[in-house]
Amino acid sequence: MTDDQPNPALLPAGLRDLLPPEAETEASAVEGLMAAFAAHGYQRVKPPLMEFEDSLLTGSGQAVAEQTFRLMDPDSHRMMGLRADTTPQVARIATTRLAGAPRPLRLSYAGQCLRVRGSQLAPDRQIAQAGIELIGCDSPEADAELVVVGAEALAGLSLSRISFDLTMPPLIPAVLAASGLSTARQAALARALDRKDAAAVRQDGGALAATLIDLLLAAGPAAPALAALQAADLPPVARELAERLAVTVAAIARCAPALKLTVDPVEFRGFRYHTGVSMTVYAPGRHEELGRGGRYLCGEAEPASGLTLYPDAVLRAAPPRQARPRVFLPVGADEASARALREAGYATVQALTTAPDEAGEARRLLCSHMLRGRALRAVGPE
Repeated sequence: MTDDQPNPALLPAGLRDLLPPEAETEASAVEGLMAAFAAHGYQRVKPPLMEFEDSLLTGSGQAVAEQTFRLMDPDSHRMMGLRADTTPQVARIATTRLAGAPRPLRLSYAGQCLRVRGSQLAPDRQIAQAGIELIGCDSPEADAELVVVGAEALAGLSLSRISFDLTMPPLIPAVLAASGLSTARQAALARALDRKDAAAVRQDGGALAATLIDLLLAAGPAAPALAALQAADLPPVARELAERLAVTVAAIARCAPALKLTVDPVEFRGFRYHTGVSMTVYAPGRHEELGRGGRYLCGEAEPASGLTLYPDAVLRAAPPRQARPRVFLPVGADEASARALREAGYATVQALTTAPDEAGEARRLLCSHMLRGRALRAVGPE
């Protein structure tokens, strides 16, 4: 290869090949998540990878417009977008193709998304998603169901020591809107709270500073955080939001009392379309998000809430999964025995020609066992 020829294995930044056995491991994990969702009544939909820009980027899709790749459709000469997030597509399906379906509507999905830019903590631009959307119900019990179902799905991948960090994105905007402060000072306080900058909050908060500092310091385990919210001097709209968050935590605790819950009253994560209780999933000792979700409006006004899990991050946090064991089948191997092995979860690798050293051929093809007659034999080291 000459210097002026690009390496054919080189991929754009943020994109990568997934090779054996990791590709199969990811696919198996996704199907495990989807099976858990289906067991709770969530029906699977499959939106297209791309669609017309004017439908993809309306409603909640506006929040990911800057992360969306665009291209011209050579057939219709209309602009199309490659999805950066699946939730807006599910919302479109719910409000059009499934507009007449009974509510609450429970939908699930799995697929790949492509984003214009990665982040420093998450540099990948192609992202696997597996998620659920609960559409047509605005209640603490609906929000709690998403958390409980998500926790159960992760437990199926041996991730039981997880935590859900709950937030209420509209809370701080409601506090600031009722403060009487100028728009500029409200924006400065919002930036300071986002940075967890207590000094700046004291400087710009005026009479509101003490309340905001109390909320800023309240982040942590759900019980003390909610107690701080209860004690805070909040305007009526913000008080309603705080009470909704507390009722949601109680609903989760009734269904999953052992699940670790934290609350951050001033945190805002996720996409800008979240309008109520939102959640982020973490594993112990890891800063990487395993998933996130929250309440939003489906279409113009229909209440909805969703949770998206990221299988790549989930697998990095989960205990290593054993690859499917491979069994070498010599020419003429008993087919009934081979079928039984496949049904038991083995992968069988059929020899296409007679090998003089069958054990050596099995090792070369990465098989841990071989079939001799009807007996399964381990392939030892060379």
